[in-house]
Amino acid sequence: MSLATALPPERPSLGDRLTGLIALPVRWFMQMLNAPMALAQRLLGIGGMPYLFLVPNLLFFGTFVVLPLIINFGFSVTGGTQLFLEDRPYVGGEQYGYLFDCEVFGQVSTCREDRFWRGITNTAIFVVFQVGFMVLFSLITALVLNRRIIARGFFRSVFFFPVLLSPVVVALIWKWILLRDGLLNAFLVWAGFEKILFFIEPTWAMFWAIFVSIWAHMGFYTLILLAGLQAIPPDLYEAAEMDGTRPTRVFWRITLPLLWPNMLVVIVLALIKGVQTFDEVFVLTGGGPGTATQFIVQYIYDTGFANQIQNFGLAAAASVVLGTVLLVLTLAQLRFAQKREEKSR
Repeated sequence: MSLATALPPERPSLGDRLTGLIALPVRWFMQMLNAPMALAQRLLGIGGMPYLFLVPNLLFFGTFVVLPLIINFGFSVTGGTQLFLEDRPYVGGEQYGYLFDCEVFGQVSTCREDRFWRGITNTAIFVVFQVGFMVLFSLITALVLNRRIIARGFFRSVFFFPVLLSPVVVALIWKWILLRDGLLNAFLVWAGFEKILFFIEPTWAMFWAIFVSIWAHMGFYTLILLAGLQAIPPDLYEAAEMDGTRPTRVFWRITLPLLWPNMLVVIVLALIKGVQTFDEVFVLTGGGPGTATQFIVQYIYDTGFANQIQNFGLAAAASVVLGTVLLVLTLAQLRFAQKREEKSR
């Protein structure tokens, strides 16, 4: 008798047995799917199978995206205070006419719905500075974190950590810091300065709304740019170094052109996010002082839900205008990127 047959069979380990127990229901489930999937393949053919897998996603998208958009547009062309569309009278473009009823465009005080235009003005100011500095700081941070520095992994985690926090948590943390008796004013008093009423002064309120938004979201865009930087072949930098090319020229001639697709993604996402900003600023400043930090989304929320008289039609019309502006801006950026790519070729 050989040595192999004389030895007792090896007992399976605990990990192998647990793996088998976990795999058992999965195997049963897959066997149950064999019959319906084989039937679907016979009915639809190989070419029709991808559409079968798309059906659940299309149903989800249609139910929670397309259908609400249609309902929202229906509210925008109806009036009254009733909730159900069948109880609301049709008014056509009256809600849109009310929003755009201004004696002099560009002067908010001459508009019939001045809070709507105040929200648009504040949103435009916020987006210009927030998106501009967001992209700039994200690019600088990505360039630094892409270099060989001490504790690089730690610093990457630190910059990305605020993204994991809830926007409400972020706003509450900074509100605690910026209150009249908050941490920052306590430090200013200790240093011999007077307290600053950050939420009373309109300029300070807008500044901190922009700052907190950049602090909370910069890590996400830094990660996108960092991924783009790591995808650039290092051979290009080695060749440029051998030719004695200056670092600034390397950045403008190699890094930035190859990073442009990621930059475009960052700009588009930051622009959409900036225009839709609501939760952080609402918790931080409440839209104040007055309407200094009231953005367009807060106007829609107040008009449709927070005011004593809920004007669903006017809020829906404002949201349609906001969606149209976002669509136009996004298409314009994509068109600009396409022309830039065609020129580079």
